[in-house]
Amino acid sequence: MYAAHFGLRELPFGITPDTSFFFGSPRSQEALNTLLIAARSGEGFIKITGEVGTGKTLLCRKFMATLGEDFVTAYIPNPFLEARTLMLALADELEVPLERQVDQHRLLKSLMQRLLDLARQGKRVVLCIDEAQAMPVESLEALRLLTNLETEKRKLLQIVLFGQPELNRKLELDAIRQLAQRITFHYHLGPLSPDDLDFYLAHRLRVAGYTGARLFTPAAVKGLYRASGGIPRLVNILAHKALMLCYGEGRQQVGAAHVKGAALDTVGRKRRLWPWLAGAGALAGMAASLAWTLTR
Repeated sequence: MYAAHFGLRELPFGITPDTSFFFGSPRSQEALNTLLIAARSGEGFIKITGEVGTGKTLLCRKFMATLGEDFVTAYIPNPFLEARTLMLALADELEVPLERQVDQHRLLKSLMQRLLDLARQGKRVVLCIDEAQAMPVESLEALRLLTNLETEKRKLLQIVLFGQPELNRKLELDAIRQLAQRITFHYHLGPLSPDDLDFYLAHRLRVAGYTGARLFTPAAVKGLYRASGGIPRLVNILAHKALMLCYGEGRQQVGAAHVKGAALDTVGRKRRLWPWLAGAGALAGMAASLAWTLTR
């Protein structure tokens, strides 16, 4: 694709949560510090919220990678599970040996025994649940009951809930008010600021191996912020497309026109952001240029 053209070892704006690209903006670094402090203090429940695309999954993986060897981590990416299935998923993550068709009593007993064994080894157990707003209320209550297990010093299981703002509304339900009261640390992950965005782009390009001069013009950066609202996932999508268009024209620097074309081509952006672009002519021209370059 365009990697060799710009002197990159890899594509810099992927949307997979690669921790090597983690950008320590003031907000994301503050969120990571909150997680680390909470985990090391031994609190039961921790909550991180943020809109779609603000980097919750990347933060989660960075958090787990940063914890030391005295921590055992479990990760559940899709918690839309009934309570028993959720317990089985946790048992699998903690490598708990179970008999086939194990009953609920033995399942819970085996889980608790594993937690006690790890505690005796000096290990702390942290369960990270992504997309927690999708978790059924009954499953949330089952997790709360698991956190009742503790020694005289600390909890045997800490749980970090990563979710969209809908999670806050779910936690307001009377049925799980006891869980909400146990959340002692929480942080809301917001979008990048306009100043952060420039550093964000430079950081990802540097990690990807870029060593040249400024790749995105100031006008392009402003256009990216306007089109994305500072949401990292949207920034990545738009920056990737803008680089493709720039490469298709054989240019070495991304300008505002490339960002406009990328925004026009992105679902949900066209009508609101670029009403003054008549039709798809601009993008079609760039795409034709890209196709011509690839077939030379």
